Amino acid sequence: MAPQRDQSSSEQSGVASVAKETRPGPNGSGVAAEHRTVARVMAILEHVLASDADGVRLLDLSAAIDAPKSSVHGLAKGLVATGYFREERGRYFPGPAISSLIAVGPTALPAVYHHALEQLTARWNETSMLATLVGDSLVYVHAVESKEFIRAAPDLNVRMSMWPRSSAKCFLAFMQPRRLEAYLRKHHPDPADAEVVRQELETVRETRVAVNRGGAGGAHIGIASPVLAGDSQVTVAVAMAGPRPRMDERLEDMLQSLRETTEMLSRGGGASS
Repeated sequence: MAPQRDQSSSEQSGVASVAKETRPGPNGSGVAAEHRTVARVMAILEHVLASDADGVRLLDLSAAIDAPKSSVHGLAKGLVATGYFREERGRYFPGPAISSLIAVGPTALPAVYHHALEQLTARWNETSMLATLVGDSLVYVHAVESKEFIRAAPDLNVRMSMWPRSSAKCFLAFMQPRRLEAYLRKHHPDPADAEVVRQELETVRETRVAVNRGGAGGAHIGIASPVLAGDSQVTVAVAMAGPRPRMDERLEDMLQSLRETTEMLSRGGGASS
């Protein structure tokens, strides 16, 4: 018999045709403006992925792809906001969401994240996970599973809907107000429902922990805490999940342990690889 899993359906992405704005290329041919943007984003990604442990400065990125700093800065900020980059002390590093593209396991992550998950799972014998924000979706990029027969077993590198997952509550709680309101208008159009979400997110901001009592997985409880990086938007959270009978009786202690772990990572523990 297979272990009980926390089942979640992935969101389907649509494809729409877009009218192309063309500009003269160096050889006189037309080059679509959006193609240039895609080319720049991929060049930025490749340059940061190929960088050494010290990361890449904005000035170096601008020079490397021969584009204005203002343009590169906007693209890099977008990659930070969606978890593909981390920004620390003015330098860019690969972020946890990169593994959702290449799916090569824990080697795509700074080792300190994997170690933190191992410690949480060893202490509480429940599955621990690393989650990241990708657009308006949540992606689990790494997990260390419990050894219990009945346990949470998340799907990795799959886009999932945000609410009411505990990690997503961490992302939403620290999201820029304009982006949060846009999310609420799209996913919680009823004003009363949106107000309930806002109130819960305020509690998450104050306590630095979030709880999902089975809203997305039925018999499981999920808890999460954000990894904070200065004033940057939260794009990484550490979570634990397991059956409600095991989690309920020790929930407060587990929340405190989880908060201590993310405080360590927020102080710079996540900068090493």
